[in-house]
Amino acid sequence: MSGGGNGPLEGRVAVVTGAARGVGELLARKLSARGATVALVGLEPDELEKVADRLHTTCGHWHADVTDHEAMTRVAAEVRERFGRVDVVVANAGVAIGGPFLGSDEAAWRRVVEVNLLGSATTARAFLPALLESRGYLLQIASLAALAPTPMMTAYCASKAGVEAFAHSLRAEVGHRGVRVGVGYLSWTDTDMVRGADQDAVMRELRARLPWPANRTYPLGPAVDRLVAGIERRSAQVYAQWWLRGMQPLRGALPTLIGLGGQREMRRFGPRVGEARGGLVGAGGAADERARRERTAVPRAGRPRDETAAAERDRA
Repeated sequence: MSGGGNGPLEGRVAVVTGAARGVGELLARKLSARGATVALVGLEPDELEKVADRLHTTCGHWHADVTDHEAMTRVAAEVRERFGRVDVVVANAGVAIGGPFLGSDEAAWRRVVEVNLLGSATTARAFLPALLESRGYLLQIASLAALAPTPMMTAYCASKAGVEAFAHSLRAEVGHRGVRVGVGYLSWTDTDMVRGADQDAVMRELRARLPWPANRTYPLGPAVDRLVAGIERRSAQVYAQWWLRGMQPLRGALPTLIGLGGQREMRRFGPRVGEARGGLVGAGGAADERARRERTAVPRAGRPRDETAAAERDRA
């Protein structure tokens, strides 16, 4: 990605989903500090407005659920119309649950896969036409969970392994047309999601028993700095913590090792495993649950006439 001004992001337009907090918020701020125009997408309009007020460059914010194809298509069109182009898209929006699969809340389990995997695909589908025009860059945020799936995190691990495979496949599909696709890997990073997971005593103790360095919580700032550097280089892989790169050659052996170690830990915790609460974790998870309740509470037939008409216009 070549650009004028002070660096490769100067004058570029970057879209960040899940931008109300955590990785998305800080990433938006750092991209803006490097001269990018930033489009914020998320479920919390008030929080998005607060983030927008702290940015250094032109910006805009859009309230949308990344799993809603019509909404994301509308957002992509509005971003393109307002800013003239889209150069970078970061598919960052995500939620998580913890706890044993058997007995887990089916709706929450399904929602993790919907947001993390299907929402990422919906984001890519909506913005790919603009990225093809600009020969831009899509960064898909994955996780250590894609490299080393662990017990008590079945939905999150499945979704992050899925987005990794999706990004690799899409890279091969669109690379000849000038679009680069990268995968960003993060270990446990100091965000609302991780802090929310740590509120559960069983999940916190299980994580503490992981081998070093996977048992640490890492500061957010350096992790996001590495993501920004990867965006500037249009990298195929971006590792938010230095040691994650070394996991790649080992990943073939990891399922066997984790399977053996996981069985030992499950026996160790015994009945306490069932104490994990299993709902969506952190402030982002709470926001997602609120948004879903609001959508359910307003049936389509009961929508105001002007809102229904607007929806019909969007589909036209």
